[in-house]
Amino acid sequence: MLGLAVRSVQLMVDRAELEAWRTSGGHRRISRESVTRWLASRQDDVPPHPNNRPKLSRPDPATQDYRILLIEDSAHFQNLVGLLIRQHFPKAALHIASDGISGLAKFGQIQPDLLLVDILLPGIDGAALITTLRSDPQFARTKLIIVTGLDDHQLAPYEFALRGLALIHKVDLVKALPAMIRATLSASQAS
Repeated sequence: MLGLAVRSVQLMVDRAELEAWRTSGGHRRISRESVTRWLASRQDDVPPHPNNRPKLSRPDPATQDYRILLIEDSAHFQNLVGLLIRQHFPKAALHIASDGISGLAKFGQIQPDLLLVDILLPGIDGAALITTLRSDPQFARTKLIIVTGLDDHQLAPYEFALRGLALIHKVDLVKALPAMIRATLSASQAS
């Protein structure tokens, strides 16, 4: 229901963001009402309509309020990308999905300006997700960057989905991701 990794939900319970109790076997049981309340509180983060932002002529991407969706299952890389986005694009709203299925749902909810997608995802892999989104007319205005830990040989089976897309290796995120985002968003503004 939350579209989050199990560990993220466990931490939310530990921080009392969700009401829960433990079974005699030590498993957490979370009240449906607290999940519903948490989901309702998150709806405020989503703009009501994708066209409600003012359009300026060729602004600097760092000063704009872009919606960015990261679909990545690794908490480490979620945090790293979040840090880079806050540092280089302080007005951007970063939304995160931890698997392909919740990523598709969030894509439909927020209709992001930029989508950052890992290839290896639980639920539905990044290549299948990209192929699905490319068939959706809503996807046409969204820019896409592939984020991967795979080397070129490991990427070969996914070539059908990756052709023509910007790709960045996770080892290069810190030095290359901000520039790649800036170039991608600037190109989007120019077109």
